[in-house]
Amino acid sequence: MELIMKPMKLIFVLAAVIGLAACQSKVEYGDATEVETVNENFGSTDLQAIAAKMVDSMLTFPPVIVMTQNDRPIIFVDSIKNKTSEHIDTESVTDTISNKLLRSGKFRFIDMTRVDSVRKQLDYQNNAGMVDPTTAIKFGRQIGAQYMLYGNLSSIVKQDGSTKDVYYKMTMRLMDLETGLIEWSDEKEIRKTKSKSFLGM
Repeated sequence: MELIMKPMKLIFVLAAVIGLAACQSKVEYGDATEVETVNENFGSTDLQAIAAKMVDSMLTFPPVIVMTQNDRPIIFVDSIKNKTSEHIDTESVTDTISNKLLRSGKFRFIDMTRVDSVRKQLDYQNNAGMVDPTTAIKFGRQIGAQYMLYGNLSSIVKQDGSTKDVYYKMTMRLMDLETGLIEWSDEKEIRKTKSKSFLGM
């Protein structure tokens, strides 16, 4: 009986060791610009493709070239509206587009997401009695935006048996705030298809 138990214990120990080894995880750095195909959902590759397309389109549009030839127009970017059925971080899309446009040297930006924080700081400087009035920034000195950049991200999802098709469309527009005229508009389309194998993988 004892001779039978020893091999059994050895098998359990080996199984436990193999199980622990199989459960160990490994973290590696990857290329942030590499094409991401984990699933059919909106991902980093889609974000990069949309941002690159929109910025290139806007900067090479003839009226925008004229507009920025001798000036750096002031823009504020409205939050991208997510009209898809997914939870998508559209703020990240907005940030990437804004950063690319700002780094082009053609535009200046007003960050509307920080208006309340700025207002609190100006109120503190001017009304708290704790800041030297000669160094306090006065109300009404900020420069207003001339243009508003805004957009929508929408999707159409269709499934037929083992095949799922997801179509994304990003539309963006640049509006002249004084006239209400649209100075530029473009869209980027992305289609992704996922097919399951017979094994359900």
